Amino acid sequence: MHNIEKAYQARSTFSWAKEIPDSIFLNEVLPYRVFSEDLDDWRGDFYDRFSKYVTNSKTIKDAIVAINKNIRDEVKVDYNTQRKKADQNPSESISQGMASCTGLSILLIDALRSVGIPARIAGTPNWHDNRGNHSWVEVWINGKWYFTEYYPDKDLNYSWFLADAGKADPNSKEHSIYAASYKPAATSFPAWSETEVYADNVSQRYIDLFNQQYSQQLKDKSYTRLNVTMYLSKDQCQPEGRTKCNVDIFQGNDQIGGGSTATKLQDANDHLTFIVKKNQSYTLRYSNKSGPTEKKVTVNDEPLNVILYFN
Repeated sequence: MHNIEKAYQARSTFSWAKEIPDSIFLNEVLPYRVFSEDLDDWRGDFYDRFSKYVTNSKTIKDAIVAINKNIRDEVKVDYNTQRKKADQNPSESISQGMASCTGLSILLIDALRSVGIPARIAGTPNWHDNRGNHSWVEVWINGKWYFTEYYPDKDLNYSWFLADAGKADPNSKEHSIYAASYKPAATSFPAWSETEVYADNVSQRYIDLFNQQYSQQLKDKSYTRLNVTMYLSKDQCQPEGRTKCNVDIFQGNDQIGGGSTATKLQDANDHLTFIVKKNQSYTLRYSNKSGPTEKKVTVNDEPLNVILYFN
């Protein structure tokens, strides 16, 4: 009852919450659970914590930005894979001061829901190149869903992972993008426990969004391609000598992308490609035979081909 009372208090308090359709409120604001986490009486505490940040917000997007901007300093939880489990509830993450992407997403979603903002968890069980899973947050604004993360990018629908999400396979349960649902839905989201999590397959929306942003960047003359290939060694620099390597690209402290290099089984013209701004410096982080390493590169006006070696 306390969860219901506080949810309706938020709905009657904030202008954007009053305008949310019942179908959205009941599925993406009212629910007490986001994913497969243990139950937690979070709503009253979070209403008290986060309502102050949205008091002066004029629109739902203003409120989203305000919560996203302040959540880390409010709860003092940071990304750390040493957390006790993946699908932590808010109390578990706050008590440890750490969480991984699923726990961080649950924190942000509960903070948003506490002030009447529809939010849900989205993610993939495994990226298209088998680099592992990832979870993030979707928010509802005037009939459309947008994505963000606990550590926000420059705007909604921007993040380092979009290039990977844009290569999702809607026909593969392992490589699809899902958005969780409290009510029964068309499919289920592979969770971290035996708890069934209803979900919708939203892969195509991410594919379309990536293609749209990708084409816009290619038309923008201030961007170019950075192609990455890894060979087994310097004396094996031919297509048959290529090997898979997970590479993350950073600009300063901010990750702007990631992916896997092509193997010998892929087309000789298949490269790990990043679309980057010209006349900028970047850091590639990867692992070779010696362990984790990095390579700094500067991109000028022309496309840059970067060669890495495993041995």
